[in-house]
Amino acid sequence: MKTVGGNTLQSRLVLIWLIFFCGITGLIGRVLYLQVFQYERLNTMVENQQRVTLRPYIPRRTIIDRDGNALAIDQIVYSLYVHPNGFNLPTRLKEGTPEYASQDVYRYVAYHLAAVLPDQDAAELEQKFRSEESGILLTHYLESDVANTIRDLRLDGVELVNRFARFYPQKEVAAEVIGFVDFDHVGQTGVEFKQKHLIQRDPVVLQLTRAGNGALLPSNLEAGLLKYDDWQVKLTLDLTLQRVARDSLKKQMAAYNAKRGAVIVMDVHSGDLLTLASEPTYDPNKYFSYSPEEQINLFKNWVVSDLYEPGSTFKPINVAIALDAGVIQPETIVYDAGQMIINTWPIRNHDFDQRGGYGYVDAAKILRVSSNIGMVQLMQKISVDDYYDKLQALNIEKGTGVDLPGEAVGFIKNRETFTAGQIEAATSSFGQGFTLTPLKLVQLHAALANGGKLVKPRVVQGLIDSKGEWQTIENEAEATDATPAAPVQIFSPTAARQVVEMMETVVDDGSGKASKIAGYRIAGKTGTAQKAKNGVYLVGKKITSFVSIFPVEKPQYVVLAIVDEPTAPNSYGGTVAAPIVRDVLEVLIAKEAIAPVTGTSASD
Repeated sequence: MKTVGGNTLQSRLVLIWLIFFCGITGLIGRVLYLQVFQYERLNTMVENQQRVTLRPYIPRRTIIDRDGNALAIDQIVYSLYVHPNGFNLPTRLKEGTPEYASQDVYRYVAYHLAAVLPDQDAAELEQKFRSEESGILLTHYLESDVANTIRDLRLDGVELVNRFARFYPQKEVAAEVIGFVDFDHVGQTGVEFKQKHLIQRDPVVLQLTRAGNGALLPSNLEAGLLKYDDWQVKLTLDLTLQRVARDSLKKQMAAYNAKRGAVIVMDVHSGDLLTLASEPTYDPNKYFSYSPEEQINLFKNWVVSDLYEPGSTFKPINVAIALDAGVIQPETIVYDAGQMIINTWPIRNHDFDQRGGYGYVDAAKILRVSSNIGMVQLMQKISVDDYYDKLQALNIEKGTGVDLPGEAVGFIKNRETFTAGQIEAATSSFGQGFTLTPLKLVQLHAALANGGKLVKPRVVQGLIDSKGEWQTIENEAEATDATPAAPVQIFSPTAARQVVEMMETVVDDGSGKASKIAGYRIAGKTGTAQKAKNGVYLVGKKITSFVSIFPVEKPQYVVLAIVDEPTAPNSYGGTVAAPIVRDVLEVLIAKEAIAPVTGTSASD
């Protein structure tokens, strides 16, 4: 028994040692497997657990006008959420307040928020609070001062969530140019969309280490990593001029009950757009408050995206074509009978019923009285084929290359249709039968003013820092054949100069008298064109305009005012649009300190 007992004890000890040995061997094997064969995978897991990747918000660059006024900036705003299931009345209500008598928590919160929030009614807020238990969004856009006021109220169940948002301090003044960014900070229209390569700073990615207790350790951060440049996107716009143009436009639209309107001011040498205003417009700070139907019309810049028949404002362009073709001289005389028939189609002057024809007229008088028949007679001196080629050379069917989105290209009928008879050339001579954008018309008149060169319009000057130094970054506006690096010479300097001097008589003694400013030489041309839809002219629908070149002795600016569908009596380019141009020129003269001229050629 003893031996057996001894063997049993020994067997048990051996078994125990075997178990320990196997366990230790397994552990060693497991450690070896993890440390050698699984090292890469486990090391990656550890690094991923310890490493934290952050992408901090980098503000978009500020947009400024030519004088440094802020047009778009990034700032902290607040979303306001209300959770009625968390409402509580304060322990002591101040006696004498409207909510004291009822001590109703919904009414109490609604009363205080309505007193702070703009355009909010206490009764409507109270009803909203009673209808939902939590997560009621009152606004996505509260500025810091309003948010601080709400915070000071110490209302339970009221939550303020801060975020960065784009703010437009000038509101609607330059909305059609600046555009806006959406809730996700993505540009949707205007410069905010087209020039995102200039506005958006390079993103920053931070790699941090997490300690065992979860704390973030900035051990891998480089000095100055979170600093960003102070470049600003500088535009060509003149905020003062833009505001004056808009105010004058709104006044005339109201006086003549018009549908919409626009004002453009362009430097004829650089292509800088000092003003590009259209009405009606919108507040980009509240882009979300407009209905889908309103957005279709408001969010596009129609002077860039919409086509129209320019009417009589195109007559100076045609005169320059005829002069360059050598078929007329400034003193060339034609006979204006007031009406005529071409290919069975009747054509007449706009004022034929009032005064009949003008008789023998030269080119200057044709522009001065805006004679359709006189223009037809002038342009009949050039063959239809040559005239078509000249129109094509103006690049009407190509964009201006402006650095704004959504630019439309003009339309001219194909050669076969245009040259099939005389009627297409006849209507084109007074600006009908083809279409272009208002901005394209400005570009063509700028060519008359600058000696015949087709200059590309622009609204962006570039990036500038706080020291006034420019950062050279190539503008990524869409390139077209119409806008090469070197301006295209579309008129001879002589013809361009002669036409500008003819246009001066329009202001001195013709239909553009409403734009006259004592002591200054101003050239101009009125336009009152019929509106067409699907090839049919609309009864009673017209678009009035006035285009001006200033100053005549040394042209520097083109100003176009256009008012669409005025319905009041006596609505013509000279009565509706010309006064707008005068208002703009008066401010331009003051801002640029343009001295008056002396002599009999100046308007008085």
